[in-house]
Amino acid sequence: MQRIAGTIILLEGWRRGLVAFLAGAVATLALAPFDLPFAGFLAFPVLVWLLDGAVGEPSRGTLGRLWPAFRVGWCFGFGYFVGGLWWLGAAMLVDVATFWWALPFAVFGLPAVLALYHALAAALARSLWSEGGGRVFALAGSFALAEYLRGFLLTGFSWNEIGLMVAPVPMMMQSLAVVGVHGLTFAAVLVFAAPALIVGSPALRPLTLATAALLTVAHLGYGALALSRGTPAPVEGVALRIVQPNILQSQKWDAAEAERIFATLLDLSGRGRGEGPGETLVVWPESSVPFILTDSPEGLARIAAALEPGETLLAGAARAEGPREDPDRRYYNSVLVIDEEGTIVDARDKVHLVPFGEYLPFQDRLESMGITQLTQLPGGFSAGATREPVRLADGVSFLALICYEIIFQDEISLPDDPAERPGFILNVTNDAWYGATPGPYQHLRSAQASAIAHGLPLVRAANTGVSVVTDARGREIAGLGLNQEGVVASALPAPLPGTAFSRVGNLPFALILVLGFAVAFRERWRLSRAMH
Repeated sequence: MQRIAGTIILLEGWRRGLVAFLAGAVATLALAPFDLPFAGFLAFPVLVWLLDGAVGEPSRGTLGRLWPAFRVGWCFGFGYFVGGLWWLGAAMLVDVATFWWALPFAVFGLPAVLALYHALAAALARSLWSEGGGRVFALAGSFALAEYLRGFLLTGFSWNEIGLMVAPVPMMMQSLAVVGVHGLTFAAVLVFAAPALIVGSPALRPLTLATAALLTVAHLGYGALALSRGTPAPVEGVALRIVQPNILQSQKWDAAEAERIFATLLDLSGRGRGEGPGETLVVWPESSVPFILTDSPEGLARIAAALEPGETLLAGAARAEGPREDPDRRYYNSVLVIDEEGTIVDARDKVHLVPFGEYLPFQDRLESMGITQLTQLPGGFSAGATREPVRLADGVSFLALICYEIIFQDEISLPDDPAERPGFILNVTNDAWYGATPGPYQHLRSAQASAIAHGLPLVRAANTGVSVVTDARGREIAGLGLNQEGVVASALPAPLPGTAFSRVGNLPFALILVLGFAVAFRERWRLSRAMH
């Protein structure tokens, strides 16, 4: 092993970049749907050894000294994001004649930009580098900070955060309720990188290995303890019927398919009726209706005819404000609450929109170049103003998170009053854009993680799958696999009391980060004194 480490440390030029790229790509095997955390023990020691050898020229100042580490981090990140996000290119193939230009950007351009976060993390870590265990703390703190920033800078894109590499099953997700995904990222990098200590000074080696062992035991032990406590009994008298119509993306807005799609939704909404007590909530996925439902009294009347007394439809659908002929009419990606009489009694709009997918930055200029957003609505979608729980007449409440909104744990803000907490998270999505790729499974994993972090059940309706109901610990109660048509019938799981994360947010993560950097700073300072 030491011979391998020595060879990696001495790599230069394109060979160093290639190994960094491959290490990042290997790390993605720990993500859904592969779920092989062992991949992290292959990837991160290699990254440490590459950074050991990434020594710049001190005479060129700080930038010159850190530039080799920056390049190593960028190559590692590029491999990680290409390996984890290549499936985004499938969305461009739905209408390749229109969006051919975006295919290279989706597969390589976006990963190249996201890799800058890992590049900066590597450079920051190298600035605190030491010969012993301190460099592992530096790496863990730097990557955790970079992943935190990735969640909100430039609108944010926290997909596949490193912390999810150690959360393949519910038992290994429970720590999210305490430290959130960023805290889990710090722990994951430290534990994965610890084997690299076979090379280098023994300074802090016992502390680092003991910390890695303690974090592993705490992570697994807390998960086992949390699951052993069980969850409250299901909500009495309330049940769910989730519709998964399995409509191809190429058919979604085809006028010739509109009637068939709507009829399928109505037909599936009645299936499974009577299989559970008090079935009241029928759920349709994101953008399920192939027309603007708020413009269609006939469509609402047909929904009323399909619903029985006591049933409420929660429909993912586009919503419009303003007259049809108004060029400034606004469109929203919404969840509509429709009662048994076909009346829209409430609605929640998507707040965090997808750039280039649902709206176009610098729209006028880009459209003049022939570039449009994927939705191809006039002007794209508008963002909702607030994100508040929906309270239904029977006392049930939920927080609507549309599509990838659910991956942003930090943006989910719940009322402080326990009595005002929603009863579950409703996630409606349309992953048909991505076909049978890792994308839908990664999306589901992030949705589970956010629900667990806040101690709420997850009710997820996906057009082509995966639709599930999970309890507040992330355990699946009922579900339907990818590319299947059908209905998920289930009781409504009860929520847990507020978690530590839902109450104090990233405070535990901030404390962990400070402690991690303190260890790295101290060891770097000690090394500097020894050298002088």
